[in-house]
Amino acid sequence: MTTKSKKMGVMDLTVLVAVNMMGSGIIMLPASLAETGAISVLSWMVTVVGAMCIAYTFARCGALCKRSGGMSAYASEAHGKSAFFIASYTYYICLVISCVAIAVSATGYMAPFAPWIKETPVHTFLTVVAILVVTMVANFKGPKITGRISNITVWGIIIPVAGLSIIGWFWFDPTIFSSAWNPHGLTTGGAISSGISLTLWAFLGVESAGANSDAVENPERNVPLACLFGTGFAAIVYIASTTVIQGIIPNAELAASNAPFGLVFAKMFNPTIGMVVTGLAVIACIGSLLGWQFTNAQVSKSAADDHLFPSIFSKLSKDDAPIAGMLIMLVLELLLASMTISPNLLKQFNMLLNLAVFINMVPYVLSMTGLQVMLQKSQVSASEYRIASIVSTAAVLYSIYGVYSCGVEAVFGGTIITMIGYIFYGFIAGREKEQQLSQR
Repeated sequence: MTTKSKKMGVMDLTVLVAVNMMGSGIIMLPASLAETGAISVLSWMVTVVGAMCIAYTFARCGALCKRSGGMSAYASEAHGKSAFFIASYTYYICLVISCVAIAVSATGYMAPFAPWIKETPVHTFLTVVAILVVTMVANFKGPKITGRISNITVWGIIIPVAGLSIIGWFWFDPTIFSSAWNPHGLTTGGAISSGISLTLWAFLGVESAGANSDAVENPERNVPLACLFGTGFAAIVYIASTTVIQGIIPNAELAASNAPFGLVFAKMFNPTIGMVVTGLAVIACIGSLLGWQFTNAQVSKSAADDHLFPSIFSKLSKDDAPIAGMLIMLVLELLLASMTISPNLLKQFNMLLNLAVFINMVPYVLSMTGLQVMLQKSQVSASEYRIASIVSTAAVLYSIYGVYSCGVEAVFGGTIITMIGYIFYGFIAGREKEQQLSQR
């Protein structure tokens, strides 16, 4: 009798990629971008090109790399075992930060239903904690359940955001949009740079297909497809929805909102519809957080399988879930939530966002530069090599630009966190050398 597979198919994985990007990327983004102004649409144009280059590069890496581990495995192709560790470590830290940022987003959208959430920073913190705990426990049933839940929760963002992208133009006011174009008088280059970290954050998740390759059926085919399909769909929805909302809600009001999509639907229809959309956004945040936490558990498991993380991260339950590793991750998330607590939810979200974007660019650059080695190993044609090299180089340059746009504070803090990782790897390398000497 054939045992039914517990792994995800291409549709499950595409949805997971889309949820990882859209659920975390779009929920608070209109309010964050309003601080730059409607001119941030130029950042979208630059970011979409960069994101598609990144998606293509990861798609090629996923097709050519036969090892598990996602970005960490890609990085090791060119940079060796230390790069596998640093990529795993920085990506792990990035996802811990991202999970807290998503929980903060969900908290902001829950406030209209429970006003006490915003009464004090402690109330906000306890809500963030509750969200992190509930979503982590929901992952204990393994990859197939995570995929099914994501299939449901994704509609919490697709319905209001895609709906706004289509019908919102009936309420679009060019006067409101033009008045919000450049409220702070930024130069074109300055405006693009100020919005790049925000728009780049929206596409973080394109790599999650590769990170979950161990939990996917036929990964050589399904990982590249999920990367491209998920990114393309998200790009269309992002640009349309954030543009139309800036022509409906005055810029100052949008920038002060903790639930921008609920606000715009209340403006378009009535407060009841706005509350319904706000509720759907909470569901989407929960689904996104579920997907990110599962992805991070897979990242730490792959590193542990290669003896670069403690072995406890690789222990699986009967449902193929690394529960012990998940619990360790939950502790780190709760510590970070307590350290970054702020009375201003948007400020807290933006602070976490910039730090997460910078740290995530480390594994991005390491892994995408590994494509050159994989292309040579696979002996691809000269034209295929040339195209892949040009696109991957553009993706790397865009990622470096993303680092620049994060700001001094995020780069400073992220650099220290990255350097601490080399301390850990020093102990790992020393342990391996000791084992080699003892075997002589």
